[in-house]
Amino acid sequence: MAETIRIQTPFTEEMSRKLKAGDSVLITGKIYSARDAAHKVMTEALARGEELPIDWHDKMVYYLGPTPAKPGDPIGSAGPTTSGRMDAYTPTMLDQGIKGMIGKGSRKPEVIESMKKNGVTYFAAVGGAAALIAKSVKKYEVIAYGDLGPEALAELTVEDFPAIVVIDSEGNDFYEIGQKPYRKL
Repeated sequence: MAETIRIQTPFTEEMSRKLKAGDSVLITGKIYSARDAAHKVMTEALARGEELPIDWHDKMVYYLGPTPAKPGDPIGSAGPTTSGRMDAYTPTMLDQGIKGMIGKGSRKPEVIESMKKNGVTYFAAVGGAAALIAKSVKKYEVIAYGDLGPEALAELTVEDFPAIVVIDSEGNDFYEIGQKPYRKL
């Protein structure tokens, strides 16, 4: 079994380009959650020539579906939402400097082309492991679009957040590579 790779944010293009589809990683540092509603608001703001609430350069975005926190916890369950819901907005957002995306599920060809162009890695967080993932979240703070509730833009401080490289910056897709040996010819 391959060794787990430790990543510290900020996550640069150089770091992104070293990862390969199938790599297991543990992420420590700051990541940012945003789902489709926040992505829509941000792409509309960009289209109007407005600045975004954060500089996305060398950041990771987590397509997070959080649940309310229990007393004393920074977050409730912290599982990934389906990444394809962001695909219409992703190329625009990657052009803002995002170098890592975390979610679940496959991505459209135009997203993969934008990833290759921008040197971006797509990670999968394990769906169904939301309570376990939440243990890696040390702080959760809404920083913009609070009116969107769980879809707000938030900053998370994470320690050893577990993920797998699903699509690397060269466009290699682990969902395809991993299934290949089991397909009938």
